Amino acid sequence: MADDLYVNNEAAKGAPAAAPREGFKDLSTEHKLLGCLLKNEDPNGRDWREHQLSASQVKRYWDEGYLSNVPVLTEEQCDRLLEAYETFLDPDNLHPGHGLFYEFHSNQSGDPNNVLLHALGHWRIEPAFHDLCFLPSIAVPASQLICPSREPHPIRLWHDQLFSKPARHGGVVAWHQDYSYWTRTTPMLHITVHIALDDQTTENGGLHFVPGSHRWHRNGGMPLPITDASFRNMESIQNVLTDEEKAAFRPVPSGLKKGQASFHHPLMVHGSYGNHSDGPRRACVVNYIADGQEVGWPVLPSCLQS
Repeated sequence: MADDLYVNNEAAKGAPAAAPREGFKDLSTEHKLLGCLLKNEDPNGRDWREHQLSASQVKRYWDEGYLSNVPVLTEEQCDRLLEAYETFLDPDNLHPGHGLFYEFHSNQSGDPNNVLLHALGHWRIEPAFHDLCFLPSIAVPASQLICPSREPHPIRLWHDQLFSKPARHGGVVAWHQDYSYWTRTTPMLHITVHIALDDQTTENGGLHFVPGSHRWHRNGGMPLPITDASFRNMESIQNVLTDEEKAAFRPVPSGLKKGQASFHHPLMVHGSYGNHSDGPRRACVVNYIADGQEVGWPVLPSCLQS
């Protein structure tokens, strides 16, 4: 069956084994900024127009399939997010809200020599990650880019993600298109925002894009099949590419600096190599959908309530 091409066999492996601690508040019930990343300001009274992209930036996104190096966070905001991230790491002292993760993979690859921490749902658990999803510097550009009309459109949170690669043995994220994991939503109106919490380089496994690959699809607009949901086989996508796509497969590094974001199309082929540097490479991701999309089963709990 065609649907079998888009089955994520890894998702269930990351489901938390236990519920959150009794009395722990699920932040998905808060549908506004809490002020955690915008201290000393009215988080809901700012002039959001200062975060709008230029017409040339919007054009570049639709021409190439992505837009990179957009400043979205200050050094202080990044450090606040990293502090929150550190609370998730001790397996012997789980965060009291750990049971609210949609998925938490301490090492999705399963290979101790290629470690990739991958998590979804931390916006429900830590106020800093909650506010990241509502931050104007991220949400405003996303609303400008999400629709092919190139006109701003209301957006909703789809889900968030964390990716972390430890020093010297951080794992790869195999080439893929995000919409391959999201075909239960129609029409295809998504955008992915990848935010660097460390400078990203070719040595530490920074994000790469294949320009123009947002035009690669199958069977009237369907994405490429999922080729390795564990992410460990970097080049597995080559098995499903046409000769023309293989000839055009020329990845470029995002070159993201700490606090910068990239915005990419749901069909953009992207991935990242292993971390061979002496420091960690950490990033968070916010995925949005356009307001009004139809969502089929299964739906992540609370992911449409923002």
